[in-house]
Amino acid sequence: MKYLLYIFLFLPVFVFCQTSVSENFTSIDTEAAHPFRLHYDLGKPDAEMKMPDDLEEISGLSLTPDESKLIAVQDEDGEVFFINKRTGEVERDYNFHKEGDYEGVEMVGPSVFIVKSNGKIYELHNVGEDHQQTIKYTTALNKEFDVEGLGYDAKNKRLLLACKEVGEEGDEPILEKSIYAFDLMTRTLIEKPVYVLRLSDFLEYLEKNTHLHRHEKMQQHFAEDPDDFKFSASAIAVHPRTGDIYALSSKGKMLGVMSEAGKILHIEKLDKEIHPQPEGLCFEKNGTMYISNEAKNGKDAVIYRFDYLP
Repeated sequence: MKYLLYIFLFLPVFVFCQTSVSENFTSIDTEAAHPFRLHYDLGKPDAEMKMPDDLEEISGLSLTPDESKLIAVQDEDGEVFFINKRTGEVERDYNFHKEGDYEGVEMVGPSVFIVKSNGKIYELHNVGEDHQQTIKYTTALNKEFDVEGLGYDAKNKRLLLACKEVGEEGDEPILEKSIYAFDLMTRTLIEKPVYVLRLSDFLEYLEKNTHLHRHEKMQQHFAEDPDDFKFSASAIAVHPRTGDIYALSSKGKMLGVMSEAGKILHIEKLDKEIHPQPEGLCFEKNGTMYISNEAKNGKDAVIYRFDYLP
């Protein structure tokens, strides 16, 4: 009888431990069985909007805070365009500065920010009104960095500036590219990069993920020249639902996704027939994605809409 009493006393503990261990293993197995999933079919746009001649060189894309309009710049004229996001029609356009290589645009609250390839940032107030004002910020970046992407990181109240180059000439191999941040609280550039894209990280990711669509093409692309990292971010944006960082590279026609911590989560090879020169990227709060392509090889400049796939 005494032994039976011991068995009943310890049985609940044994069952509890077994249940806990089982649940832990289930959790781990579930996580392993659900790797990163891209919630878009980049080969099948849900909408296509052809751009007018003034936007053949469309180089940056954003949305108004109420998401009623798309905003774009092009890399020749100091002009900002407000576009109907359903028809692609340019409804308004305003000059803000002289001609230049303008590469990215973001609207944050009432302010429109535009970045030039030499790292200068222009902040526009009262766009289109009689008292429109343009404020210029000269950062530590210059034309040697070749800034191409501008994205808004709402969580950290900053703008992300993606560079195509390393900022200095020399004989050393170019094996990494930097992403800097412009602090919107102080209106100053943070001195050190907040993210660094490295060739070694891309190669390691491809080595571990051989199942990727067009995997061999991507491996060949990065192996062609081991002294040159052929991923040059032409656009950057923070995903509103996940916080992941999305970066387009016109060179190699790719989309790279990394976590807030900077870990590579996914690399997607784009179809060059659909994306001949991807230069702009932005998201609606519900996850809807827009990608703009400059005119190239007889193809019109376009903005594509990609709906978020649950």
